[in-house]
Amino acid sequence: MEKTTRRRPNARGQGELLREEIVTAAVRMLEELADDEALSLRAVAREVSIAATSVYLYFPDRDALVLAAMQRCHEELVRGGDEAEQAHEGDPAAQLRHRTLAQAEWAQAHPGLYKVLHESKVHRRLGMPFKEVLLGRTRAAVQRCMDAGVAPQDDVATVTIDFRTAVNGMLSQRINEPDLDWPPAREQIDRFLTKLVGLK
Repeated sequence: MEKTTRRRPNARGQGELLREEIVTAAVRMLEELADDEALSLRAVAREVSIAATSVYLYFPDRDALVLAAMQRCHEELVRGGDEAEQAHEGDPAAQLRHRTLAQAEWAQAHPGLYKVLHESKVHRRLGMPFKEVLLGRTRAAVQRCMDAGVAPQDDVATVTIDFRTAVNGMLSQRINEPDLDWPPAREQIDRFLTKLVGLK
């Protein structure tokens, strides 16, 4: 019978720390598995050296844990894009380009997590409403390009959806079909920016 190393109980008020450890373990395992259905709460509990029942104190089921892990990943994606954008303040075209490149770099560094974020069964069953934040940031960046005259005036919501669909589709295909003869991601993103957003 498999034994789990016993872990000292958290001191009073440290339950949130254990929750964060559980999410961290789930993120690490999802990165390797690239499949939310392959994750088990029992395996996560072993990774954190706690009883499986302890996970249920924080997450009622696997879906809830996967959502928490993906929300953390999404927040990291948003933060990376914000930092890239801030580095090019005053140049809306460069801000949109580098925000998108930051997303591509994160996807290439974390293919398993990007796959779960966009293709997981949890996503299909429950959706991930927190992803609206990144959509909103991209829409605002596209709007700034239009306002500055570096992209033609158009329906910003439609342009943003077309652009994000192209970027997300390209990144997902690169992850799922890595053996294809892909051009550099930067070149594809620049073509999307020209053809779909209309950057000059």
